[in-house]
Amino acid sequence: MTSLQANRFSSLVGEIYDAAANPALRSAALEQVCDFVGGCAATILSRDAAGLSIEIHQHFGTEARFRQLYRDRYVELDPLLDRHLGLATGRTLGVTDVMPYSEFVATSFYSDWLEPQGAIDLAAVTLERSDARTTILQVLRHRSRGVVDEAMRERMRLLAPHLQRSRVMGRQIGARSHTVEDLAGVLDGLSTAICLLDAEGRVVHANAACRQLFADADLFAMVGDRIVARNTQADKIFRGLSEIVGDAGTHSARRRQINLVTSSDGRHYLLHAFALKREGHVPRDMAATVLFVQRASMVSSLVPDAIAAAFRLTPSELRVLMAIVEIGGVPDIAARLGVAETTVKTHLGRLFEKTGAGRQADLVKIAAGFAAPFVRSAGSGDAV
Repeated sequence: MTSLQANRFSSLVGEIYDAAANPALRSAALEQVCDFVGGCAATILSRDAAGLSIEIHQHFGTEARFRQLYRDRYVELDPLLDRHLGLATGRTLGVTDVMPYSEFVATSFYSDWLEPQGAIDLAAVTLERSDARTTILQVLRHRSRGVVDEAMRERMRLLAPHLQRSRVMGRQIGARSHTVEDLAGVLDGLSTAICLLDAEGRVVHANAACRQLFADADLFAMVGDRIVARNTQADKIFRGLSEIVGDAGTHSARRRQINLVTSSDGRHYLLHAFALKREGHVPRDMAATVLFVQRASMVSSLVPDAIAAAFRLTPSELRVLMAIVEIGGVPDIAARLGVAETTVKTHLGRLFEKTGAGRQADLVKIAAGFAAPFVRSAGSGDAV
């Protein structure tokens, strides 16, 4: 191989591995492979060990009707395919390895399928082999290039391991992409706003609830790729969480704290952040911190029942607790429930005693801990 050919080979190998990460590049890479080895058409296909099915994974230079003819009729007449079922990966076969060329040109495979495509010969190399399937690269040789020669065989042998690794890498990347998409779908189904931040506080990913939170801009907003709090209280707590996460070893107990913040429209939210465990150097765009933002609201009839059972609350005490979560202040609760403020304060005192909370914010946190993440919030207008 000349210096120019070696440089071309090196560049082609790079294109093959680029195609593993980007499926859109695979067709062009196969075209370059075909041209480099001296072919006019190339196909990557697999056949099951029993010889019952064939699958064409990639193709270049063959018309759809010839691919269909190959599947329907000529696959059984291909002199090379069955031979590859028992060969190790990287092994290249030409027609003359299995039969005299004069006999080959007398076959219907040659006259009815190969020659009408302008080709006079073909070679194949095994890319992958398992107990279930064998995958090969099949390359046709145009009449203008003559029959398959040793240079073509050698180039196919050189490219085979790279094509094989690229296919494995492509499957692994594809599987991970599906996993990421599935995980993103699950996160988008949660009512809790979840945001992944890198080590410098830039947003790496935000689920649907978090994107809506940013769009509403009552508590947080996005400026560029960073989170900006909309009021002083939220900004102080958010910065405090960031400092705690950044010094996780020193503040391990504080890291588990949940903070209550109020948006500009008076709604309560719970904030919690923790660092993701990483070993060694973390790439710039990799998530380092998870931020959770949960609307402090009661959800579904099961949640109040669970809270009442856990703290042995009376129906009146439970309704006051739910009103605290949804509304907040004693006067507003009294007006909503249609009772005196002294009645609300009496129930509030009993709630503090039964739950161990010392202030209304603690009651909100306790109630939010019972919230189901997939259910929309619902208020209560019942009287005490």
